[in-house]
Amino acid sequence: MRILHTSDWHLGRAFHRVGLLQAQAAFVDHLVEVVRAERVDAVLVAGDVYDRALPGVDVVALLDDALARIVATGASVVLSSGNHDSARRLGFASRLLETARVHVRTDPAGCGRPVLLADRHGPVAVYPLPYLEPAVAADVLASERTHPGVLAAAAGTARADLATRPAGTRSVLAAHAFVVDAAVSDSERDISVGGVAAVARELFTGFDYVALGHLHRRQQLAPSVRYSGSPLAYSFSEAGHAKGSWLVELGAGGLERVDAVAAPVPRPLAVLRGDLTDLLTDAALAPHEDAWCQVTLTDVERPADAMTRLRARFPHTLELRFEPRRADTGPVPGAGDRLTGQDDLGVCCGFLEHVRGRRADGEEVAVLRAALERVRRAEPEEFGAAARRLADRDVADRDVADRDVADRDVEPGPARQAVG
Repeated sequence: MRILHTSDWHLGRAFHRVGLLQAQAAFVDHLVEVVRAERVDAVLVAGDVYDRALPGVDVVALLDDALARIVATGASVVLSSGNHDSARRLGFASRLLETARVHVRTDPAGCGRPVLLADRHGPVAVYPLPYLEPAVAADVLASERTHPGVLAAAAGTARADLATRPAGTRSVLAAHAFVVDAAVSDSERDISVGGVAAVARELFTGFDYVALGHLHRRQQLAPSVRYSGSPLAYSFSEAGHAKGSWLVELGAGGLERVDAVAAPVPRPLAVLRGDLTDLLTDAALAPHEDAWCQVTLTDVERPADAMTRLRARFPHTLELRFEPRRADTGPVPGAGDRLTGQDDLGVCCGFLEHVRGRRADGEEVAVLRAALERVRRAEPEEFGAAARRLADRDVADRDVADRDVADRDVEPGPARQAVG
């Protein structure tokens, strides 16, 4: 039995406002070719098929195309919902789809009902657990309202069903969760508060293979417990990740081998840091000129037209950050020391120097001096008129608020008589 373990397609997602639907379509092409070339029996998608609960029509069309083409190879599809998916929408027509070998599982009540596959060695029971929101799943699974609680209950339900199967039945469990000790990146939506969503790897014992989704780095927690990761990079924290899937092979006695399958890379990622002049002239950075770039400039003073100048060499720069290093000007005085004995112009110029790292030039000093002079020349009547306008607006706002309160305290009916 050959199973292609994948997850976190996030169809419809953009990368720093760059649409990725074309790259995701290329991944689908790659996936179908792998299924055909490797004679894959089932494609297992462990959650986050879509990037949002309400995907666009072109995104839904891409999934429809992917499922039809995979099934046309003779393979089955086993797909479960993740925390980005709308379980109800993704699960629409799931019973009908099963007749076409597309098994969509989104209901916590079905955690103990396997997708049954078979090869010449006998049956394989696949238990695809959807993302389990504790507030919803706890009542269904009769468990405590925590991520470890609902996942433990769901895995226990699957193990209980497996115990009723014929001897020698091999098993695969899929789950969408954050497992302790796994490496994370910036592009996963947090599903926890204070880390309470993390679950122990030992929770998934008793299965021949555990296919995990949610974390975007492809990684192995144990030989039989793995994250496939996302097929594309969705944040710059994923620069250097090897993207793809796991090709899992089950023999007569269980797991026999797992091979990494690399996914196509639409454009590499580069994380660059340094002074602007160095970045524009360093010959060693030539391989990054066609990459999507995140650039952090460390110049003491923020360079003018930085993004325009960067894109002249790195045209696909998507994110620009500034972390200026401080010039060595000796001990930094306290705020009180900086303000002592300063007039208004001195305070403004001092603030500019403090946040920017250099003194205001003559033109900037002239602009600040003119602004301060206009404030000094303002007539008291102007300030008085402005104060009266603010006071009148405050009175009007209070009148509106009072009417709103009165309306809320009126009983409905013909007489509308105030109460309280």
